Amino acid sequence: MKITVLGTGAGARCHTARLTELGHQVVVGTRDPQATLARTEPDMMGTPPYQDFHAAHPGIELRTFAEAADDGDLVINGIDGANAVQALSAIPRAALAGKTLVDYAVPYVYQQPDQVERPWPTPWGVMPRLEPVDTDSLAEQIQRALPDTKVVKAFVTQEQETVTHPKEFADGDHTTLLAGDHTDAKNAAGELLRAYGWRDIVDLGPLAAARGMEMYAHLHTAIGLALGTRFGVKIIR
Repeated sequence: MKITVLGTGAGARCHTARLTELGHQVVVGTRDPQATLARTEPDMMGTPPYQDFHAAHPGIELRTFAEAADDGDLVINGIDGANAVQALSAIPRAALAGKTLVDYAVPYVYQQPDQVERPWPTPWGVMPRLEPVDTDSLAEQIQRALPDTKVVKAFVTQEQETVTHPKEFADGDHTTLLAGDHTDAKNAAGELLRAYGWRDIVDLGPLAAARGMEMYAHLHTAIGLALGTRFGVKIIR
């Protein structure tokens, strides 16, 4: 299958590399390919410049968001949550019409006021807040912006290293979640997860369930900080 990965951050690189290993043809989208390849400094998360990853994976095409979206049969959104709706809305609707778009972005707001009333300190600074929460989700905002596209929320309840290599924990015997309003799109996302090695995939139902999936990011971070490592979660029923 020809799969588009939108984004060049650490998570997007996990999917790009793994999908290539699985034999898929992968095209990567970025705002400005030349600028992306010209960067020589790590990003805000400390991820090495993309030129290093690209040199190690020379067969992967790097194109603009619009070109990459138009080229793929299935699209994975790895654009950061703060910019995802704007960036996706700028892509011609025809390029994404009828396609499954798997969104794993978390709607973090990294721009914090100088004084946070009740800050949550972490090793990398104050924990960013989430926006939207409760009555909306980033995935629903994306779906409204792209009414002709079938949006699925998935991959968001683990780090992307775990999503793409679940067998690192309990030989893959832990749980991942997805939600969406289109059964065929959820089936496509589920097939991809099974190809990664997932055996326990729970369908949470309509895309509104993405609200809980996105808000879980804070709890996942708290557990990860307490354990000092990545981990898996198993739903027992």
